[in-house]
Amino acid sequence: MIVKKFQAPTETEAILAAKEELGTSAVVLNVKLIKQRGIYRLFKKDMYEITAALEEKEMLQEMNQNRPTFAVPNQVKEEPVKVNGIEEKLDSLHDLLKAQMTVKKEEKQEEAAPVLKTETKSANNNNFKFLQLIYNKLLDNEVDEKYANVIIDEIDSSLKKESNIDNILSAVYQKIILKLGEPEEISIKEEPTVVFFVGPTGVGKTTTIAKIASKFKLNEKKKVAFISADTYRIAAVEQLNTYASIMNIPVKVIYSAEEMKGAIEEFKDFDLIIVDTAGRSHKDEIQKQDLYDLCEQTDKLSFKVNKEIMLVLSMTTKYRDLLNIVNSYDKLENYKLIFTKLDETSTIGNILNIRMMTNAALAYTTYGQNVPDDIEVVNVQKVAKNLLGGNE
Repeated sequence: MIVKKFQAPTETEAILAAKEELGTSAVVLNVKLIKQRGIYRLFKKDMYEITAALEEKEMLQEMNQNRPTFAVPNQVKEEPVKVNGIEEKLDSLHDLLKAQMTVKKEEKQEEAAPVLKTETKSANNNNFKFLQLIYNKLLDNEVDEKYANVIIDEIDSSLKKESNIDNILSAVYQKIILKLGEPEEISIKEEPTVVFFVGPTGVGKTTTIAKIASKFKLNEKKKVAFISADTYRIAAVEQLNTYASIMNIPVKVIYSAEEMKGAIEEFKDFDLIIVDTAGRSHKDEIQKQDLYDLCEQTDKLSFKVNKEIMLVLSMTTKYRDLLNIVNSYDKLENYKLIFTKLDETSTIGNILNIRMMTNAALAYTTYGQNVPDDIEVVNVQKVAKNLLGGNE
């Protein structure tokens, strides 16, 4: 492989210089803005530096048969090549490939980059190079190393001896979607649906509750009621009461697990009963037991209800803390996952990490404070695309 660096005042000029020297089959590996520092910034302009590579002839022939060449502004664009229908799922496969090939770190960092640990059968052929690129992109998006290896292992075992990057990328994309699973939103059945919202303090449970309540109350015309068990924080009760007043939803405040049964019975004619629980410390065993007792009250009712539990997690929480939080809720059965604050993070690997760790179904993601907006059922295609370096 021939690797060279090119500098120019603009990114386009740098790419043109690479194409002129290496040919139209050159691949852009990295684009970096070099800012002038110190006194030199007064006399010199910032420059763009690209790192371009030219693969061996045999590899180029195979890749060029299956992917479009990268385009430069003001030049005639070639006819895009369709690849197994994946372009129907990705806005631009070509843009995704360029992003996939981009290496964000300096050369010294590149030398220390994680190496694919899988016992891959592709180790001695060109597939391994592509798999390594994809593996690094998953790690860049904070996918846990062990889960990234699981995905690459499973893909590698099904690949032909020599595959092109389009087919490999398509296979990984589909594999991630399968790992994420089919999202499961709250379902309304004939009997009342009681949904417990649990999770640590500060993840946005109450705001998320308001968004979901608004969807069912205003859009689907369902009868919705609130039960607040979050008496640790007066502000949380006040916030829930404010949302309830705006949407004309009744609220019942309870102070113990024993009061839960009576509160649900009071709302037995409602379609959806939403329970806002207090934020619990994953280190406090007494608080955790209180939560379990609260959720088990539905088993003592004289009538049937559809119980669901939503574990609300913030995307701004560190991965190690997320692991501890999730482990602390191991006695809860069949909970679903809600991830909040997607607008406050640049990487979403923890969605895949926690999904693969718990095997719990994904439900919703939130990305702002606006009620009833800024919430959606998890879009697994969007998540998979993001993890591979595509735009959301």
